[in-house]
Amino acid sequence: MNSSQQSHNPVSPDRLDGHHDDRVQQHANAKLMNHKNAQDLEQELNWFADVLNARLNQYFQLTPDPSASISQPIPAADHPPPPDLSQSPSAYGRLIRQFELLPEERLVLILALIPHVRPQLLDVLWSKNEAIDRGFTEFGGIQGNHHGGFIPTGETAAFILAGDDLIRRFDLMRLFEGDRRFARLQILHLAPVAAGEPLLSGALVLSPEWLHRLTTGVDRKPNFNSEFPARLIETHLDWEDLILPASTLEQLDEIKHWILYGQELLQGWEMHHRLRPGFTSLFYGPPGTGKTFSACLLGKHCGCDVYKIDLSMIVSKYIGETEKNLAKIFDLAEHKQWILFFDEADALFGKRTKVDDSHDRYANQEISFLLQRIEDFNGVVILASNLKANIDDAFIRRFQSIVHFPMPKTAERLQIWQNAFSPKAVLEDRIELHRIAEKYDLSGGTIMNVVRYVSLKALSRHEHTLLLTDLEEGIRRELVKEGRTL
Repeated sequence: MNSSQQSHNPVSPDRLDGHHDDRVQQHANAKLMNHKNAQDLEQELNWFADVLNARLNQYFQLTPDPSASISQPIPAADHPPPPDLSQSPSAYGRLIRQFELLPEERLVLILALIPHVRPQLLDVLWSKNEAIDRGFTEFGGIQGNHHGGFIPTGETAAFILAGDDLIRRFDLMRLFEGDRRFARLQILHLAPVAAGEPLLSGALVLSPEWLHRLTTGVDRKPNFNSEFPARLIETHLDWEDLILPASTLEQLDEIKHWILYGQELLQGWEMHHRLRPGFTSLFYGPPGTGKTFSACLLGKHCGCDVYKIDLSMIVSKYIGETEKNLAKIFDLAEHKQWILFFDEADALFGKRTKVDDSHDRYANQEISFLLQRIEDFNGVVILASNLKANIDDAFIRRFQSIVHFPMPKTAERLQIWQNAFSPKAVLEDRIELHRIAEKYDLSGGTIMNVVRYVSLKALSRHEHTLLLTDLEEGIRRELVKEGRTL
């Protein structure tokens, strides 16, 4: 084989330029979306300012004595109408449409956002009540440790939306209950208060993820740490670089179709009462056969982030800790359109043990917890294992798909070898890839390890020519690692 035969290589200069162009376009799109998001927030802030002014004008007009009763709620007809964002492509507009936020929910949401984007808008609420020589109790609000502005509380929202109307006040309090949108979607919540203190005295806290999305127009990429033990994984390659049997590719298409059209099936076709909101799949097969690569491609093709869970930071010997660690990931991933990828999932989703002691009992409870979280999760979960038999049957029954990644056959190995080398590499004439593909039963990952080895050997000699002896040595080293010989 000579250098002219390297034209099959997927990593060509043209493709690298294409990746650069894609990144430039993505940056331009993000900048445009950020601009549109800022425009919509400007409209929403102006609307909130009108509502706040209407409330304050009515309050001080109807209660010239500041110690008197708070005014009644502003009549609906006097409420300034919210901006029409029904056609807006911004992150804020999509949030309002997707979850059909009511005007009062929009007011609470923008109130929680104001300290982060226009804190001076709430300075008027620092007004001093001359009758008691301090701020107005009904305005709520707290002083932060470092923030110099007014931090709104639930009481602030109650004043703006309900005034002195107890029915409206009680309706507002229900906005923060666990089954309502704010809590269910983890958008915002009331900060905990000391025992015995009113619930609405807690500060309005916007989640970091939604704060990032609503201000920048894009989702925040969480950092890998003990609170979120998962890493974002990506690939610059594409589907034509994935060499798998047709049957495996067809099963991957099933997952792709769910990601792209699942919401339409659940909502548009009204199947949400009959089908689970998420999708769980098992990828099983020998190491290096493309399980992780396939997960990355699914994310890339469908516009989803793929997070690989670090099980070493999840599994704990301490009772209850594994569940807590898992809960952090599932909670953060909820409604994010992420793909959660559990590699070597046997450690977490393996077969239940016979109950001989309390530790076995807790281990089985752990699996029951995982089953429940996966069933309730509205995203895509992919478990990867070398052997299907290692996974507990309770999980197997709940998988929407089970995808086998077999060792590549001769024709597939030849295709992998042909696509594996750098366009700058020159293969020694003695290297016959078809013979190597026939002789050595290697996975795609193992082949790439050999390519790395032989390429580095050439670079160490300051050459571009890859030698047969180095190639065979690389293969030998990989076989030894697997307990095999040439």
